[in-house]
Amino acid sequence: MKKPFLLLLSLCTFASFSTAAVSTGSPAPDFTLTDTSGTEHSLSDFSGKVVVLEWTNHLCPFVVKFYTKGDMQALQKEMTDDGVIWLQIVSSAEGKQGYLTPEAGAALREEKGMHSTAMLLDTTGEVGRAYDARTTPHMYVINPEGTLIYQGAIDSIRSTRQSDIAGAVNYVKAAYKSALAGKPVKDATTTPYGCRVHY
Repeated sequence: MKKPFLLLLSLCTFASFSTAAVSTGSPAPDFTLTDTSGTEHSLSDFSGKVVVLEWTNHLCPFVVKFYTKGDMQALQKEMTDDGVIWLQIVSSAEGKQGYLTPEAGAALREEKGMHSTAMLLDTTGEVGRAYDARTTPHMYVINPEGTLIYQGAIDSIRSTRQSDIAGAVNYVKAAYKSALAGKPVKDATTTPYGCRVHY
């Protein structure tokens, strides 16, 4: 019998892509989605702030890697404490892996101690397709002017091993630091890796 983690990995198709529909350096597409508490959020509501978009699927081993020991939660807290808006987006369709009802999403946020600003439910996949979100995780950083300054992988080591996190370059954090310093983002577009988004 397969171990639970290996079984989970076998159910989650690995995906890695190198092209993007939304060009880095272009205006980030506006959208409106409802969060797990029933509150609507539009990207335009956060004009003047740095916004991080995190496409997520709690059953994806590449996502589990970052939540098992609190690495993603710590990064969320560090950045939201600094005034960043961090929006998790779940684009899994009903009946597909990773789908969450508002109640299940709220419970998951509490169980995992997530520190994102909100978890948004994109069950039609409209927003995911607008951003060409292909993997979980797939990360985007938007500057206060509404320009997409980073998109791609969360870090530089493509694995499901939690032990690899410490030795990887975190592209999201690096992009944010560059934005704060008024400098161009060194690796502004990288190839995302993870499980495919289950539209």
